[in-house]
Amino acid sequence: MFKKYDVIVVGAGHAGCEAASAAANLGSNVLLITQNINTIAGLSCNPAMGGVAKGQIVREIDALGGYSGLVTDQNTLQFRMLNRSKGPAMWSPRAQVDNVSFTNTWRHFLESIPSLDIWQDEVIGLKIEGSEVVGVRTKLDLEIDSRAVVLTNGTFLNGKIHIGETNILGGRIGEMQSKGISEDLRNYGFEVETLKTGTPMRVDGRSIDFTKLEEQRGDENPEQFSYLHKRNDILDQRSCFLAYTSLEVHDILRTGFEFSPMFQGRIQGRGPRYCPSIEDKIDRFAGKDRHQLFVEPESRYTNLFYINGFSSSLPLSVQYKALIAIKGFENAVIQKPGYAIEYDYFPPTQLIDTLETKLIKNLYFAGQINGTTGYEEAGCQGLMAGINAHLKINDKPAFVLKRSEAYIGVLIDDLITKGVDEPYRMFTSRAEYRILLRQDNADIRLTPLSYEIGLAKEDRMRLVERKKEGTNILVDFLQKNSASPEEVNVLFEEKETPTINQKTKIGQLLLRPQITLDDLSNNIPYLKEKVEAIDQDIRKEVTESAEIKLKYESYISKEQEIADKLSKHESLIIKDNFDYQSLNSLSFEAREKLSKIRPKTIGQASRISGVSPSDISVLIIYISR
Repeated sequence: MFKKYDVIVVGAGHAGCEAASAAANLGSNVLLITQNINTIAGLSCNPAMGGVAKGQIVREIDALGGYSGLVTDQNTLQFRMLNRSKGPAMWSPRAQVDNVSFTNTWRHFLESIPSLDIWQDEVIGLKIEGSEVVGVRTKLDLEIDSRAVVLTNGTFLNGKIHIGETNILGGRIGEMQSKGISEDLRNYGFEVETLKTGTPMRVDGRSIDFTKLEEQRGDENPEQFSYLHKRNDILDQRSCFLAYTSLEVHDILRTGFEFSPMFQGRIQGRGPRYCPSIEDKIDRFAGKDRHQLFVEPESRYTNLFYINGFSSSLPLSVQYKALIAIKGFENAVIQKPGYAIEYDYFPPTQLIDTLETKLIKNLYFAGQINGTTGYEEAGCQGLMAGINAHLKINDKPAFVLKRSEAYIGVLIDDLITKGVDEPYRMFTSRAEYRILLRQDNADIRLTPLSYEIGLAKEDRMRLVERKKEGTNILVDFLQKNSASPEEVNVLFEEKETPTINQKTKIGQLLLRPQITLDDLSNNIPYLKEKVEAIDQDIRKEVTESAEIKLKYESYISKEQEIADKLSKHESLIIKDNFDYQSLNSLSFEAREKLSKIRPKTIGQASRISGVSPSDISVLIIYISR
């Protein structure tokens, strides 16, 4: 019934979809196996893509030729660029998306790839010969052969849902758990541990009194994620809203603590500290009178609203009593309860930098199976696993991104060198080169690399080249041409910045934090003419890129210099069979950690918890010899 596939991808969440599409677009014959073809790329938690650091990841996925940005743009309900008041390294795009049409769009993209097949079934085990994976076994008693397998099982591996004292076996509410894979791989020597996460209730919007909530509109001039296709029409945006808990709400929630699986110890797995349940928040921050809630629309086609910040595993009766005590929710009707879910994951220190497992060749893990959380983190891992699975079986060099090249590089390096003891989420603070890794330049950083391996196509590459050329021409113009006092002094007085007494280079004037390129363009006729001569489809990107390049040139240069200086450690390769135990000059902890994780480079070794600078000095001496 089935041919032998090049790559089998197990699970059709965000990691699975990116893995399958990347491998197939590179030329592999791919089979994507999912329990339910109607929930492909489902948004199990909040109906949004992007956010702080996550938005940068979506831009990076798009720049590499993945689909998350394109799918998001086609289903955007609201777009906001977060942290605009801060420097460009902190700007983070975020889109509220349509949960109903989002999955259909993803499915359409997948089904448009000729070499990608989809099969509805459950994988219960792997076919392994020697130390190499050669296929999968399914619940329908099938054995399907392949040259590589990518596991992207999300929260489904032995998933258990908790609502108060009620326990349900499942990977998402209303969907079955997945059994067999954890047990199978444990027998091959893999470590398997448990994490937890949670999701809030969904409420019928017709039962919410929005007049009592604070409206939160999208950006006046909304942008988009993908660099490839520009939106021509005006985006019909939907508002989000802010609500607040109160001391009364907190008191009601406390009445359920004795029935909470978390407080009673029935949930053993660690949860995400940055996205705690509401009961966690009122326990941890007992002195706080209220907590902010974000009321977010799920779709244009339903009345469902997501109550972001009200994640809970308390009994449903307690959840409901607390909800109707919130201003604006007095008559609320719940359509889906909040719940916590426990699931198996594999500590990611068992992987190499391509996301291939150390124990089994051609087997890759991506997404929450590695202990991460978030659609964006999952999607980028899937993309990298799919790329590397294809390259490996075709005897081509691995595709690995450095920490100085992408947030994706930071994320994967963190996972394989440090592991996780709670669900890992990306933050801008995790990236030491965040001025280099901005959301606006992901295409310039990554599209050429992807084009070289054949994933990013000609149209993407040409667009990047036009943007780079346009930016360089505009920067050169701004550095060579001057503005007169008559042209800019009225503007400077309005902006409360010192006026000028003589002609000054426009690039110099742009260094003032109060002044933007738009400001100057509106006051200097020949600059306005120059800007309007730029092709409209790339104009905004070119002007933004030029402005950032000039305003932050010294910071960008300094960070690039540091990255170049530290890169020498990344090029010092450590042999796979290096005997750390024989080096008595290393600390005992360093010998243990290095022997277990087996870093590929001195740079990776330096980021392992428990390996000190003196240990690294010892290693460098031995490597140099």
